[in-house]
Amino acid sequence: MAKIKLGKWEVEEEELQREIAEATKRGKERMKTEPRARRATYDAASRRLVIELLNGCVFIVPVDLMQGLRGASDEDLADFQLMPRGMDLHWDKLDAQFTVAGLLAGRFGTKRWMAELERARTRSSAEAKRASTRATAAKRGQPRTSRAAKTTHRQRSTA
Repeated sequence: MAKIKLGKWEVEEEELQREIAEATKRGKERMKTEPRARRATYDAASRRLVIELLNGCVFIVPVDLMQGLRGASDEDLADFQLMPRGMDLHWDKLDAQFTVAGLLAGRFGTKRWMAELERARTRSSAEAKRASTRATAAKRGQPRTSRAAKTTHRQRSTA
């Protein structure tokens, strides 16, 4: 059987043909099952990406959640391509690419990026809760308590 050189690798021709057939099959299946975009636009006023799917549904994503797009200029954000077949969005200048399916699933970057977003969300949620508690206490005329005043009697006596 003949070997074909692909860069630094050599592959049997039969193996290459089998892999091509499998990839073609996976691609056809993906075309049937994955969501695809009919069009996508960037709305500079809201800093959001608006994606219209082939089925007519519209999905909106704040670009500042997307890894590599936070802080980018409106001009750079508007300069993207909806890739053929509507499965991917690509920003050449920003070196960023996202799948429509990934965005719909809430994947806006790497696992590390997603963990960072979650930490920021949790932090802002906790800060909002503290502010709400302070506001409620102020309405009731309750004085702000210090951290030391919040400790229990047992904690103070054993220290």
